[in-house]
Amino acid sequence: MKVGVIGASGRMGQAVIAALQMSSQHSLSAAIVSDNSARRGQAVATTHYQTLAEVQQQPDVLIDFSLPQALTDNLDYALQHQLPLVVCTTGLDASQQQQLAAAAQQIPILYARNTSVGVALLEQLVALSAAALPDADIEVFEAHHKHKKDGPSGTALALGEAAARGRRQHFDDINAGVRGNGERRDGSIGFSVLRAADIVGEHQVMLAQTGERIELNHRVSDRSIFAQGALRAGAWLVGQAPGLYKMQDILNLQETLQRLLDSESGE
Repeated sequence: MKVGVIGASGRMGQAVIAALQMSSQHSLSAAIVSDNSARRGQAVATTHYQTLAEVQQQPDVLIDFSLPQALTDNLDYALQHQLPLVVCTTGLDASQQQQLAAAAQQIPILYARNTSVGVALLEQLVALSAAALPDADIEVFEAHHKHKKDGPSGTALALGEAAARGRRQHFDDINAGVRGNGERRDGSIGFSVLRAADIVGEHQVMLAQTGERIELNHRVSDRSIFAQGALRAGAWLVGQAPGLYKMQDILNLQETLQRLLDSESGE
């Protein structure tokens, strides 16, 4: 599989390129940067850093770790060339989410604020737990390196959305944001944020009720986990019909859950 990496000079773009260089199944066909990037024209792997307009070797799939303001151009390019697109950019607003949905009517798009397969599974566990414990207080904690600018992280918000989805609620109605002073509003979901040193990524969802609590945790110690997840998502997306997909789709969890339920009922 030939991969075009958008945002190739960034931290995650570099991690994906490193993973591609170690892969026997996938290769880097385009390392895409912005028009004003200082790395434009420099050599990388078997190619060089280039803009979308300069891409000559067409990839089989695009993996986008760029910035939100680049989304429109990236979608236009993917649509023009009918390329599957894995969008890993965080911080998209409502109008950009609508852009994704519109483009997904013509090409397959997988949108993942976190490409860890473990986080994809955690989201499902959170939704299930929130549904099973409808009266539990839910709080989300996240920790990242000191250079991360946004907070709560996109993954933390996705976990909060998963909890709301499990309870068939609208996340915006129960999102309490980052906790501060004051009493806890019943049914709300609050967030705690930590920024320190070189923490790659930690997330915890707590479901607490009187006398007991459940804590669902995920910790990343190696950034290559995200790169491997992005490549797995890209390989899965190639050949899919147009549509808007998520990381959970590559796990085929619905079939697994149905099999487990069938085995329980058969005992």
